[in-house]
Amino acid sequence: MKYTKEEVLEYIEQDDVRFIRLAFCDLKGKQKNIAILPCELNRAFDEGISFDASAVEGFTDEVHSDLFLFPIPSTLTVLPWRSMQGKVVRMFCEIRHPDGSIFSKDSRSILCKAEKLLKERNLLIQIGSELEFYLFKTDEKGERTKIPYDNAGYLDVAPEDKGENVRREICQYLEQMGIVPESSHHEEGPGQNEIDFRYSSPLKAADNVLNFKTVVKAVADKNGLYADFSPKPLLTESGNGFHINISVKNESISSEENFEIQKKFMAGIMAHIEEITYYLNPTEESYLRLGKNKAPKYITWSKENRSQLIRVPAVNNEEHRRMELRSADPSANPYLAFALLIYAGLDGIDKNMIRPEPVNVNLYTAGREITDGLKKIPQNLEDAKLAAEKSNLVSSIFEK
Repeated sequence: MKYTKEEVLEYIEQDDVRFIRLAFCDLKGKQKNIAILPCELNRAFDEGISFDASAVEGFTDEVHSDLFLFPIPSTLTVLPWRSMQGKVVRMFCEIRHPDGSIFSKDSRSILCKAEKLLKERNLLIQIGSELEFYLFKTDEKGERTKIPYDNAGYLDVAPEDKGENVRREICQYLEQMGIVPESSHHEEGPGQNEIDFRYSSPLKAADNVLNFKTVVKAVADKNGLYADFSPKPLLTESGNGFHINISVKNESISSEENFEIQKKFMAGIMAHIEEITYYLNPTEESYLRLGKNKAPKYITWSKENRSQLIRVPAVNNEEHRRMELRSADPSANPYLAFALLIYAGLDGIDKNMIRPEPVNVNLYTAGREITDGLKKIPQNLEDAKLAAEKSNLVSSIFEK
């Protein structure tokens, strides 16, 4: 349900809400928040709640440090793991300057602009996210360890899969927040899990990623565990991927014409992937994951093939045709990730880019006679950052 300001104020008053969390995330995707009391909410809607932006990495310096959070009423959600007597709710926020203008590095607003552009062009983009995470035990003091919660493998069941009840609790909380998980299962690594989401608009999909990570961490903590979304928690095991499934469609044209649009959109992503990798893989650890355990290394695509940057999954219905980007990891800011992918894809459409031929081989076992001719994703954070700094596409999204 999408609430209005008036409906939120009425709900807060009538449903025993004690705390309101005003949330946003920094450029690297780390969620931040300020908690206010109900008596401050009307002021938050009208005037915003100030914070020191110089203390948020990548935002501003000390000279112009005041920014304001304005809650977005349509994003209201109850945090169901908190006490139902004296509820805690959360809203995502717009970040504005003191003069009321949108802060250029407000990543959620950047994605909002990308969505508006899609509507202007009569394009419908749906995104489905797949996020992996590890469950680790905590010690007798409650401190984090690197001891996996279980030693189960891909799609194993209880009792080997000890995360089954934890995943069930996560899915129940998500449903209470209006988020419908599509599936959940144990992944390949010991203690590694995955929960997938149904397709939704880019903005809703990004909100759901932040909600999901919050729920997973809260449920893990409640069960005496630690949920780790980092790209490579265990050096000898599978890393955590953030697989992004994208479908592109103009509902006023034929399926054949849509297929051509989809190919150009994919071509745009592949043409710009070097420039946007810094935002898809924003940590040093991100690059320990790439190139092994079903994480890509080369800028290639193929049908079904999980060794590629982009794979086109098999479908029983052509209406469900999509592309799956496999390089991103859960440390990414989902708003920036989705916005950059949209702008890259649109550039592919605008310039009639031609998708390269598929590479229908297993790139983890392929010989150098194949791999030497392939272009690579940036292999470290420094190279990725340099490519982003030189990118007109990246710089333009902070100016649009």
